[in-house]
Amino acid sequence: MAALRVPPDDVDCGAAAAEPAVRVRGAGVVGGDGVPRRRRRRHLLLLQPPLPRPRAPRAAGPPPAPLQGHGRRHTRPGWARYYIGPIQFMVCFGAVVASTLLAGQSMKAIYLIASPGGAIKLYVFVAIFGVFLVILAQLPSFHSLRHVNLVSLLLCLSYSLCAVAGCVYLGTSDRAPPKDYSIVGDTHARVYGVFNALAVIATTYGNGIIPEIQATVAAPVTGKMFKGLCLCYAVVVTTFFSVATAGYWAFGNAAQGLLLNNFMVDGRPVIPVWLLLMAELFTLVQLSATATVYLQPTNEVLEGLLSDPKAGQYAARNVVPRLVSRTLAVAFGTTIAAMIPFFGDMNALIGAFGFMPLDFAVPALFYNLTFKPSKKGFVFWLNTAIAVVFSAVAIVASVAAVRQIVLDAGTYKLFANV
Repeated sequence: MAALRVPPDDVDCGAAAAEPAVRVRGAGVVGGDGVPRRRRRRHLLLLQPPLPRPRAPRAAGPPPAPLQGHGRRHTRPGWARYYIGPIQFMVCFGAVVASTLLAGQSMKAIYLIASPGGAIKLYVFVAIFGVFLVILAQLPSFHSLRHVNLVSLLLCLSYSLCAVAGCVYLGTSDRAPPKDYSIVGDTHARVYGVFNALAVIATTYGNGIIPEIQATVAAPVTGKMFKGLCLCYAVVVTTFFSVATAGYWAFGNAAQGLLLNNFMVDGRPVIPVWLLLMAELFTLVQLSATATVYLQPTNEVLEGLLSDPKAGQYAARNVVPRLVSRTLAVAFGTTIAAMIPFFGDMNALIGAFGFMPLDFAVPALFYNLTFKPSKKGFVFWLNTAIAVVFSAVAIVASVAAVRQIVLDAGTYKLFANV
């Protein structure tokens, strides 16, 4: 996450600074780039700046830009690589599982709109999306992430607007469901529910706090990151708060983890069909891109073990391992999504186990280890308190998330048709 390393001494650091901020590349995608595969895999798992290719010595000119904020290593402890890398890897693969599940639910909703009372189960649609994801996963690389992010942003705004419009329409119609705003459950269940909700919030709002991107932004870093975070949270607050507020107003405590499910009652839509269909289609298209992007770290790890960097990109020596490994990875994630079809619980588990420590506890700890503020000062103890508190919250939230999955699994059983 923040374990960024200084580029080798023989690398043109000034040119490296001009590279894209974060680039995801599959092993064997660009053969003969002179970068050892093991180093590429390490940098991808820790989400470090891309390793630049060796360049010819450049002509004399102004000195290169300082390393501050350009691939500088922010963490000295060697254990960071073995702690952060696996967590980030599991968070990314967990996002693939959650995206596959949500896409299957969207496909099922579209199916029920077209064929009310249809008998096809949820896991069938999850499997269908898994097959589609296998095809997308065969793309050798995924360079135009900024274009994907722009499309995802527009889709997010679009289906959020559709969801809010659906809530307002249903909440003001004569078919409005009864609203109950009370908090259900005993004290024990409520406490676990609070920590489970904190984990979901960490997943939702933690994506904007990504220190590794700050380390690759050209100076001045602070101003650009602040502008980026302001834009990020302007979108996040606008979309999530509007949907959450409208959904709770329209459905009360009956609002489901996937709000669009509330617009289907007994397999039939309770809002205009075109509005629900548009929201589901926007969701499905975005999830296709999201799952493909988050699958790249898994592809990199597997191909680093199986492919040959000396062979061509489309040589049989690399195509066959790529096809087999990516297909198996998608099949594994699809199976998990079909077995445990609880989207809200998935978000809680990812947030508790991944986003909470990576976004809140680890940065504060690494700041103390790297900059070594005085132990008598306020900054040191503030960071220590943040790390301790959020570590404890992450542990309790992980227990709450696993508990909720167990409860839901006991209620609905594996491969449930929810």
